[in-house]
Amino acid sequence: MSNGRGLLIGTAVVLVGLSAAVAFVTRERPLPALRQGGTLTVANAMSGSTEGYARAVEPRDFHFPEDHGPHPEFRTEWWYWTGNLETEDGRAFGYQFTLFRNALAPESAAPRDSAWGARQVYMGHFTVTDVAGGTFHASERFSRVALGLSGATTQPFKVWLEDWETASVDASSTWPLRLRAQTDDVALELLLEAGKTPVLHGERGLSQKSAERGNASYYYSMTRMPSRGTVRVGEKTYTVKGNSWMDREWSTSALGADQVGWDWFSLQLSDGSELMYYQLRHQDGTPDAFSSGLWVPPEGTGEPVHLRREDMRLTVLDTWPSPRSGGEYPSRWRMQVEKLGLDLTVKPRLADQELAVTVLYWEGTVGLEGSRQGQPITGRGYVELTGYADTQGPRRRESQARGTPDAAATQARP
Repeated sequence: MSNGRGLLIGTAVVLVGLSAAVAFVTRERPLPALRQGGTLTVANAMSGSTEGYARAVEPRDFHFPEDHGPHPEFRTEWWYWTGNLETEDGRAFGYQFTLFRNALAPESAAPRDSAWGARQVYMGHFTVTDVAGGTFHASERFSRVALGLSGATTQPFKVWLEDWETASVDASSTWPLRLRAQTDDVALELLLEAGKTPVLHGERGLSQKSAERGNASYYYSMTRMPSRGTVRVGEKTYTVKGNSWMDREWSTSALGADQVGWDWFSLQLSDGSELMYYQLRHQDGTPDAFSSGLWVPPEGTGEPVHLRREDMRLTVLDTWPSPRSGGEYPSRWRMQVEKLGLDLTVKPRLADQELAVTVLYWEGTVGLEGSRQGQPITGRGYVELTGYADTQGPRRRESQARGTPDAAATQARP
C-alpha cells in the first residue's frame, strides 16, 4: 500500500485522530478535522513528530507468529489484506480490508486516568469491487483503543475495529484466519490459509524509503493465501474462493522532502509467482531512487529476487480522470523486468475504484496478461495510487457505492 501502502493513510490517523477519532466512538462518520476541500494532502498526512518512538534503522530478526501482532513502540503500523475472489460460475469480486494502528503519544507517555483514555487509535478501510455489476463500495471507520473498541493481540492473533476483524479461528494456532467486515451495502466473511511463507522486502525486511536514517519500515508480505467464504452485495450473498495478499508494515517515518506519493503493485501470476513493486514519485513525476520491489518464484523453485528502480521499466499506457475529485490516475501500465524475462500489461478491472476517504487515493483490483521467459502468462492483483488527487475532492460520506450494471460493459478485463 511502499512507504508503503499504508504509511500515508495510516499516518493520517495521527492528524485527524486527536480532533475526531478520539472525540467520539466512531462508525463511518464525517470528520470535522478535514480541511474545507475535503481530504488531507499527502504531504500533511506524512508529517508528524517522531520523538519518543522507535525507528526502523537496521535489519532485524523476524519471528512468526509474534510479528503478525502489534508493535506499539512504533508510531504507525498496518495490516493490509487484498484479494481476488470468484464464484463457481466465474462472477468476480475484489476486496481490500485494512486496519491501521496509530499512536497519539509514545508508550512512555503518562497513563490516562479515564477508562476512555487511549494512546492508540485505529482506522479501517473496507472495499468490495463487484466486477460484473460494475460497482465499487468503500467505507472508513475510526475508533480509539479503549474499552475493547479496537486493538490487536499476538496470541491468539486478532486485530479488530469494533465488529471488523481478522482473527485466528483456533486459539492454539495462527492459521487459518477468519476475516469479517460489513456495512449496510456489502459484507465479507473469509477463511484465509497461510499459503506461501512470509517474504521480507528490502534488506532482510528493512524497507528504506529515502536516504534519511530511520526513514524506513519493517515490511513483509504473505503473497498467496488461499481464501474461501462469502461476499454479500446488497441483498444477495455469493459463495467465493480465490487468493489473498497480506502486507505487514510498521514504522515511524515520513516521505522524503520531494516525494509526493507512490504507485504500488501486488500481482499474482498464473505460473505461481508473485510480483510486488512500489514506485515512489517526485514532485515532477519522476521515480525516486528508493523505489523497490520483489519477485517471488513459484513454490520450491528458487529464492525471491529483489528489484531496484533500474530493474523495472514502468510505462503508463492510459489514464482515468476522476469525475469526483478532478484527479487523473494512471489506468493501464506496461511492466518490463528484463532480468526476469517479464513483460506484462496491467489494467484495472473497473476504472472507478477511488476511495474518497480521509486521504483520497485509488486502490482496486487489476488483471494482467503478458509473458515470462517467452511463455504466455495471465494473473490478478491489486494496485494502489496515492498523491494524484488529494488536493481536491468532496467531503467523504459514510460509505460509497458507485457505478451501474451498464458500467461493466465498458470495463473490459485485460
